[in-house]
Amino acid sequence: MDGLRDSVLDRVTKPELAVFVSGVASMGLEILAGRVVAPEYGNSIYTWGSIIAVFLAALSLGYYLGGKRATHRATNATMVRLLLGTAAYVAVLIFAGDLLLNAASTIPLPARFAPLPAVTLLFGPPTYLLGFISPYAAELSGTDGVGEASGRVYAVGTVGSIVGAFGTTFFLVPAMGIQAIELAFGLLLVATALALLAPTFPRRQVVATLGVGLLLSAAVASGSLGVSAGGQVVHHAQTPYQELEVADLGDTRTLYLDGQRHSAMDTTDPDRHVFEYTRYFHLPYLFADDPDDVDRVLFVGGGGFTGPKHFVSEYENVTVDVAEIDPEVIDAAERYFGVEESERLNIHNEGGRQFLEDTDHEYDLVVLDAYKRDKVPFQLTTEEFMRLVDDRLSEEGMLMANVISAPDGPASQFYRAEYKTISQVFPNVYAFPTADVSAIQNVEVVATKAETPISQAELERRNDRRDIGIDLSSEIESYRDSAPTDDVPVLRDDHAPVDSLLDPMVGQRYVIQESGENASVESRVAPSGHSLVSHGTHE
Repeated sequence: MDGLRDSVLDRVTKPELAVFVSGVASMGLEILAGRVVAPEYGNSIYTWGSIIAVFLAALSLGYYLGGKRATHRATNATMVRLLLGTAAYVAVLIFAGDLLLNAASTIPLPARFAPLPAVTLLFGPPTYLLGFISPYAAELSGTDGVGEASGRVYAVGTVGSIVGAFGTTFFLVPAMGIQAIELAFGLLLVATALALLAPTFPRRQVVATLGVGLLLSAAVASGSLGVSAGGQVVHHAQTPYQELEVADLGDTRTLYLDGQRHSAMDTTDPDRHVFEYTRYFHLPYLFADDPDDVDRVLFVGGGGFTGPKHFVSEYENVTVDVAEIDPEVIDAAERYFGVEESERLNIHNEGGRQFLEDTDHEYDLVVLDAYKRDKVPFQLTTEEFMRLVDDRLSEEGMLMANVISAPDGPASQFYRAEYKTISQVFPNVYAFPTADVSAIQNVEVVATKAETPISQAELERRNDRRDIGIDLSSEIESYRDSAPTDDVPVLRDDHAPVDSLLDPMVGQRYVIQESGENASVESRVAPSGHSLVSHGTHE
């Protein structure tokens, strides 16, 4: 076995080593690109389409020009310069990636094309340089015939791309931050350059190689100090699904997912609803004929677990299950938001749809809290999913969906499509906008199996009569029992154009009402997709 391994290693030439590493680096950077640009542009199909297109275009241009120049310029020394040039640009990404993102965001483009300049500026140059490696390696290979040389280069490069894709996705991103991964790729390129210089190690090229290595180290050393616009960062992680950050600003601790405020807790009064929309989660206790019958609740999406914690603390007869797909979100909630699993609070690290398909529990209420402003898991929006929820609900069960959209106007398309979709399954559907404006906001949608509709006046009477631990009189004022849906589709598994429905929201302000202090937080997604945040004005 050792002899076979040594034989394989002996047959790996320096050009093939360069091709393999270029495949690892190019595909690794492509996977990483999604994490780099997601906080600014979201994680939609348009973002990933831009990433794939830019990488393919840059590689193709490198292949083409490299092929034209290979006969006269292909040498090990040239490949060393290409590897070092790529590593040097990676150092620029580490040091000035945010500045480049901000510069690209000023280019006015339609929303779906907004990520293109940023991806091109950040990842076009290094990918273009790596594209030269393959034709140069084919020219330098010792194989007979163009076909055989090309075949070996394609095979080695593809294997490198596979290693880069799997390694970055399953090992690097879950374990390391973006800068650390960028540093790892940069040092890999530097180490490969040194390997190509062996055994002679020309002094000038060795000095250049070491210089790029120092440049990478300096770029990392000058990185973030742990302070963001949202306050003092107390925890940061790159999860398998998103960028996660916990930040403290005054007495408010906020969970950011892909740069967006998702949950918040008052560290001096953990029972206070910081965000107004979480108060609406209690509305089903007014829609129920008997609130005591709502004793088994499922939350799809955990975040900071604001809703689940309040249900467990306020209703002694309630058992809450939470299906949260991201294990890092669960860990952050337990470490920083006071979440403790118990007999009445069960946390399941599983996607919401998968959990509902697998569970044999029957629920009285399902709260769907897994949507973001610009990234919505389409499989949780469709008619098929709503029928699955209906099947898991008790005879008097209810669905509540936290939809981020405008309640009216062009930016309301997603809310109205979801309203129409839910209406295909549930006899009565109600909506409660959480802000008294037409801006993008949290619109709470309640769907019931009851055939008899419940009027706003009846909800007001029940709110006066019932002790459900919270006064919802102001929330009931936003009651709506219909929505115009003629111009929006029913969302189905085979066609759920969620990204297109979210497009009109880009460039519109997003209002999050804060409770307790009459405060609001507004953020705006600029036409380029860049998020501008103004922290609330207290009145």
